[in-house]
Amino acid sequence: MSNESLIQAFDGVNVRMVWDEEKEEYFFSVADIVQVLTDSTDVKQYIKRMRSRDPELDSRWGTICTPTRMKASDGKFYNTQAANMEGVLRIIQSIPSKKAEPLKQWLAKVGSQRIDQMIDPELTFQMAVEDYRRQGYSEQWIIERMKSIMTRKALTDEWERVGVKGQQEFAVLTNILTKAWSGMSTKQYKQFKGLIKENLRDNMTSVEVALNTLAEASTRELSRQRNPKGFEASKRTAQDGGDVAKVARVQLEKQLGRSVISPSKASDYLAPIEDADAKVLPEGEE
Repeated sequence: MSNESLIQAFDGVNVRMVWDEEKEEYFFSVADIVQVLTDSTDVKQYIKRMRSRDPELDSRWGTICTPTRMKASDGKFYNTQAANMEGVLRIIQSIPSKKAEPLKQWLAKVGSQRIDQMIDPELTFQMAVEDYRRQGYSEQWIIERMKSIMTRKALTDEWERVGVKGQQEFAVLTNILTKAWSGMSTKQYKQFKGLIKENLRDNMTSVEVALNTLAEASTRELSRQRNPKGFEASKRTAQDGGDVAKVARVQLEKQLGRSVISPSKASDYLAPIEDADAKVLPEGEE
C-alpha cells in the first residue's frame, strides 16, 4: 500500500481511502461506506447483520476486505477493513439505500480524478493542500509542508540514482540527517513530541518543517555534486546535509534566545474537527 491516504466527503460524511500504487486502485474504508449508506449509529453491528443476511457476501468477506492502515479520529493509525471499487460495489448491493446510486456516481468520479492526477500530478498536490486545510493547518504551514513533500521526492529520486535501495536504507539515511540537524534521531524526535505512529513531518511546526526541508535539499545537492556510490557512501552526504540545517538552526536559536525544536504536535495547535470518524470507529479500531 502507498502511504497516500485521503479523505473525501460524500453527503456530509468523510470517507477514508488509500491509493495502492502497485495495484493502481483505491481502497475505501468499509465502515465509512456503510455509514454513508445507512446513517447507522452502530456500524460494526450493522456490518455483522448485513453479513448474516447475505451468505454469499459473508463467504467472500475475507477476499473483499483488506486490512489497511488508516487514520482514526484519535489521530492514530489502525488496520481498518477496506475494499477496492469492486468490493465496495458488492457491499452496496447488500444495503437497501436511496444513496446507493449517488454513491456509485461519486465513486466513479473519485476514480476519474485519480486518472487525471496521473496525467497532471499538480492535482494530487492540490488535493493534499485541501486535506491539510480541512484539518486546520495554517496557510504558511501548508506552504512549507508542500515544499517539503517536493523536496523529499527529489531526495529519494537522487538516492535511487546513486544506488540506495529500499525503504529501510532510506529510513537509515533519513535518521542520519534528522539527527544531524535536530540533535535527535527520528525515534527520539517522535518520542519528544509524544507521537507513536503519527507522521513526524505532519506534527512539526512550520520552522521545523523548513529546517528539515533545508537538510534534505542540502543532502540532495551534495549528493548530485559528489555522486556517492551506494548506501554506505551516502551516509556521509546525509550527515553533511543535515549539518547545513544544523548551522541554520543554531543561528536562529541564538537570535531568538530559545530552541526551535518544539514538543508541540498537531493536536496541540489544531482545532478538533468533528467528522464521521468521531461517530464510529471501523472494525479493528479499538
